[in-house]
Amino acid sequence: MRKALPLAVVILLLFAGMFVWCFCRIEPRNGQIAVLIRKTGKPLPSSEILALEKGQKGIQLDVLGEGRYFRNPYTWGWKFFPITDVPAGKFAVLVRRYGKEQEHGSIIAADENCRGVCRDVLGTGRHRINPYAYDVKLFDDVKIMPGNIGIVTSLAGEDVFSGTANDYSDENGFLVSENRKGVVKRVLREGTHRINPFLYSVTILNTQRQRHEFSGDDAITFLTMDGFPVSLQGTVEFNIDVELAPRLVQVVGDMEDILSKIILPSVHGFARIEGSKKQSTEFIVGESRRLFQEDLDKFLKANCRKWGIVINSVLIRDIIAPQSVASITRNRELAQQEAKKYEQEIQRARSEAELARQKMLAEQNLKKVAAETSQITALIAAKQRQSEALVAAETELEVAKLRLQAAEAQAKAMLNEAEANRKIIMKQNEMQVSVLKQQVEAFGGGEGYVRSKLWEKLMPGIQSILYKGDEHGEFGLPSIQKGGAK
Repeated sequence: MRKALPLAVVILLLFAGMFVWCFCRIEPRNGQIAVLIRKTGKPLPSSEILALEKGQKGIQLDVLGEGRYFRNPYTWGWKFFPITDVPAGKFAVLVRRYGKEQEHGSIIAADENCRGVCRDVLGTGRHRINPYAYDVKLFDDVKIMPGNIGIVTSLAGEDVFSGTANDYSDENGFLVSENRKGVVKRVLREGTHRINPFLYSVTILNTQRQRHEFSGDDAITFLTMDGFPVSLQGTVEFNIDVELAPRLVQVVGDMEDILSKIILPSVHGFARIEGSKKQSTEFIVGESRRLFQEDLDKFLKANCRKWGIVINSVLIRDIIAPQSVASITRNRELAQQEAKKYEQEIQRARSEAELARQKMLAEQNLKKVAAETSQITALIAAKQRQSEALVAAETELEVAKLRLQAAEAQAKAMLNEAEANRKIIMKQNEMQVSVLKQQVEAFGGGEGYVRSKLWEKLMPGIQSILYKGDEHGEFGLPSIQKGGAK
């Protein structure tokens, strides 16, 4: 009995695990979601389809994504649905199927607790959306190409014909703010935009330069003052002002409406009024054709600019007048042109003669200028040589002055040297006199000094005579030697 109890527990646990795995397991696969449905609890109100409060019976708002979950099958039921996939180039708008009813019949959900279209959109990607709670509407991205803009019209909000009146200070009341129905002032620039189509509609408008030909059925036809029909063919180039484009689209319409309601009527109206003031011949030749085109250009620019249309150019390419009038006028024009041609030739001959005269005068002036230039050059050269000679003479004079100063200095030096030598000689003589005087006084007078000097002169001769080389002398006299007699 004790051994059977653990076995029963094991079997019970095994059956419990199999039950949980087989009947309680919720496992959404890749690309799936699971919506839970509560089988027990407080019943829902009759007007609700989702259990928004905890413990209510019915479909739950939150979904289970990919993974593995376990729920009691007695309390819960579930259903699998594919995940909401928004492909590239599209976006999704959710329509809430639960919540409070909208007031005044509006289809836009005021907040998260109201039924209707949600304001926010879902971009490209995969989203876990409860199919019982929302309907998913797919729309293409709004692509604005370069050179275009998007005019935005608000489809939700207050009606301009009820409640508060529109603000007439903003584009005369034709444009509205974001919270009212109608065309808004902001525009969409080039790029990709995701605009909720339940809230706004977008009209693509080309703002690049446009060209329209006034030919065929659009040719400008009118009667002149003298009753002849005249037809004008030409071209007008224009583009739309981005700042005024919303009001233009609101009041006038798209590009075809702009042409048929503003540009074409303005051209035809001006041509009929101004054309009836002129004779038919004025449209064939003369200055009137150019003036008519300039006036048409000014009128179109002024009249269309206030609507937001920029007129770039107006060109009248051809004017078709009655043949009877055109031939007469053409012949007269040819005659006038021929006369102008002869007059131009005469004027050309006069111009050539005047040119030749001017050329001769120019050559004379050139020679005169050359002579004057040569004279001025010679004068300048002479003055330059004179100046150079004067500078050389002044330089030699300065050198002579320097040499004179050097000679004077040399002579003065020689005089100083001679004077110094004289003084030296005089000193020497005075010294010799003094020595001689002392010697005379030493010999006792002049006679003794003279005798001494005589003996000094004679003694070397006498010694050579008496002294023959032997010790005693030639005559037996003792020899006299330096240092005394022996």
